[in-house]
Amino acid sequence: MTDLFSKFDPLIQQREALLATGVTDPFSLVMEKVVSPTVAICNGRETILLGTYNYMGMTFDDDVIAAGKDALDKFGSGTTGSRVLNGTYQGHKECEEALKEFYAMDHAMVFSTGYQANLGIISTIAGKGDYVILDIDSHASIYDGCKMGDAEIVAFRHNDVEALEKRLKRLPPEAGKLVVLEGVYSMLGDVAPLKEMIRVSKQAGAMVLVDEAHSMGFIGAHGRGVAEAQGVIDDVDFIIGTFSKSVGTVGGFCVSNHPKFEIMRLVCRPYVFTASLPPSVVATAATSIRKLMHGSNKRAHLWENSKTLHKGLQGLGFQLGTEEPQSAIIAVIMPDLEKGAMMWEALLEEGLYVNLARPPATPAGMTLLRCSLCAEHSSEQVGEILARFERAGKRVGIID
Repeated sequence: MTDLFSKFDPLIQQREALLATGVTDPFSLVMEKVVSPTVAICNGRETILLGTYNYMGMTFDDDVIAAGKDALDKFGSGTTGSRVLNGTYQGHKECEEALKEFYAMDHAMVFSTGYQANLGIISTIAGKGDYVILDIDSHASIYDGCKMGDAEIVAFRHNDVEALEKRLKRLPPEAGKLVVLEGVYSMLGDVAPLKEMIRVSKQAGAMVLVDEAHSMGFIGAHGRGVAEAQGVIDDVDFIIGTFSKSVGTVGGFCVSNHPKFEIMRLVCRPYVFTASLPPSVVATAATSIRKLMHGSNKRAHLWENSKTLHKGLQGLGFQLGTEEPQSAIIAVIMPDLEKGAMMWEALLEEGLYVNLARPPATPAGMTLLRCSLCAEHSSEQVGEILARFERAGKRVGIID
């Protein structure tokens, strides 16, 4: 009998070899207590959190927590149904209204996760005979949405406008075409040249979807993302986002101005056949979104944190994923997986948590330590982060 797990043997062997060196498993850390958006207790030690995607620090906001508790008391712990049956409560509609107001768009659709938002929207609007043109470094949920919809996938080199234009010109003019882009790419924290990419996409008669998961809340004058910052948000057909980053809870969404968008509620399988978010979750999300509309001071502080950390790590001699800070994500490139795991563990021993990212999730086979800053990190904490990176880097031999 064929062991269906055999396909995973190379990964199993790689993991066993890594753990045999004595390093702590970097993918099974348990946070025993979360004290604030920037501090947790890990392995019995107070630890600065630098790998949570909690960009705007909304997880402990008093108003957000109060809204969740109130909804839990009034509506119970869950809906036990999908949105098209018994799963749409008043809170779901209020959350969608908050999203429409935040983005100044006509339609908003809330999903149970950000992954399902990409899976559902892409697979529903781009089917057999259509083309999805995407950046080679696109998130797994984007690729999975393409596979589920059975559209033809056409990938182009990362952030390469000319490569995108060439791919578009090779496609049949009459075919349905959807270009899928991300505002901020989660591994290196680099920003897409959306203005130029959307221009060539529209010239080729394609619709455009932009995933702003890692830019919502802090990039753009109103926190609407890279498309807003580059002045092209009105040219985007669909914006996908998540509640699990700047919003500080869980869930996903799509906003759009397309006049036929509401039909998606009846034809999008990951929306129709999934239980809706609990009332407490949509209440926290709606409250957080409305507060993010007035988050200019927090956005400014987050940018200062990003610039300070990026400059400091460069000055210490670390190789970073971008020459300049482009987002709240700063990627520190490691020589290999073993060294990366050693550095991750050394940082944890110093009381600093970051993400260890490895292939195939990372581009070009890189191993990197991914840092995601928070608007609630104080200037003093950023200074301490740099000191801990320096001590760990010298101990492991990453820097001199």
